[in-house]
Amino acid sequence: MVVIILEKVPPALRGVLTRWMLEPHPGVFVGHLSARVRDKLWERCLKAKRRGGVIQIWSTNNEQRFAMRMDGIEGREIVDWEGIQLIRLSPKEE
Repeated sequence: MVVIILEKVPPALRGVLTRWMLEPHPGVFVGHLSARVRDKLWERCLKAKRRGGVIQIWSTNNEQRFAMRMDGIEGREIVDWEGIQLIRLSPKEE
């Protein structure tokens, strides 16, 4: 299972993803893809996102049973803590 969440990206990127995945909610894509297709779509998202953000989450054989990566999402970062991926929220700058 693969989930891709898009934030503020060009509409053409959403169109590309609908060829491979379902879009149950605007900007949220779900599908069952091979690792190769998953990685190719990630590369495509990175090239096309412009100033937007992308999060990709997929099933894998680890403690959490999933892995994730993100790019362009402000205020959040993925942190590896003893083999567990966590999301760290950045403090708001005032």
